[in-house]
Amino acid sequence: MLSPVVLVPACVNQIGAHPYHTAQLKYVAAVADGAHCTPLIVPALGAATDFEALLALADGVMLTGSPSNVHASLYGEEVLDPSLPQDAARDATTLPLIRAAIKRGIPLLAICRGFQEVNVALGGTLHQAVHVVPGMADHRENKEHTLDQQYAPSHRVLLDPGGRMAQILDGAAEIKVNSLHGQGINQLAPGLTAEARADDGLVEAYRVADAKGFTLAVQWHPEWRFSENPDSVKLFRAFGDACRAYKATR
Repeated sequence: MLSPVVLVPACVNQIGAHPYHTAQLKYVAAVADGAHCTPLIVPALGAATDFEALLALADGVMLTGSPSNVHASLYGEEVLDPSLPQDAARDATTLPLIRAAIKRGIPLLAICRGFQEVNVALGGTLHQAVHVVPGMADHRENKEHTLDQQYAPSHRVLLDPGGRMAQILDGAAEIKVNSLHGQGINQLAPGLTAEARADDGLVEAYRVADAKGFTLAVQWHPEWRFSENPDSVKLFRAFGDACRAYKATR
């Protein structure tokens, strides 16, 4: 059987004098080597995207992290810090793709920015600066640290004992995760169920409760050196298995 095709929406980044559609190698590698699927990078064309053509090919969708933030206007707020990067083309591509994929029952795994995108796409809101919210910890990485230090386990998350994540992780009650985000969930969108929370109460993982297929989102970065982390290996294997099961029904 041909391997499942997983859509990986790109970001738009300026590299030198030219803008590029980009996807970091670590996410593509996690799809290829962790989920054992074929990654297909999707350019951020916004409304010009032929979503039906893409979804006819797709056996899964993985939404990546990014330095950019989901634009605050998409959840009814003004941008508090205009110096932070935005990516309107990615927003215009991923949000409709998310809604269409969930409607079709296509397996979806969302990471960091992708985690925030799904919440906004379905009607939720974000904290634009988690670290200034009373009672919340600072979940940002130290930019002066090496990448190994930035992506090292930073804090624990407590898993819902009856949740999909706990099931994937063989009944674990808590795990240690990295933390490299300034924004986070404020209000969960209708239909989303929290799967994991940090000690300060911030939602770190959720699922779409009534989705036809596998739909899981995490705030941390399981793709970073995933093969060295047993929890990440199990997560990507579960996503890949869901993509193979979806492909088999088509």
